[in-house]
Amino acid sequence: MVATRIQNSIRRHRFDAGEMTQQLLADRVGATRQTIIALEAGKYAPSLELAFRIARAFNADIEDVFHYPDHI
Repeated sequence: MVATRIQNSIRRHRFDAGEMTQQLLADRVGATRQTIIALEAGKYAPSLELAFRIARAFNADIEDVFHYPDHI
């Protein structure tokens, strides 16, 4: 599987949210734990809808959770 260029800070946000588990985040956003694992590892780019649901789970803006590097 090819790594995505979209970077994220999901893991940091989970720990800032009281060490939220991957399973709890998955349940809150309607995804599987395996999806959260792949996202955190940079192996999967979320759909726009899922990205918004994840950001909202942390009461954060989407840009605070997901980043696209400026350099190519």
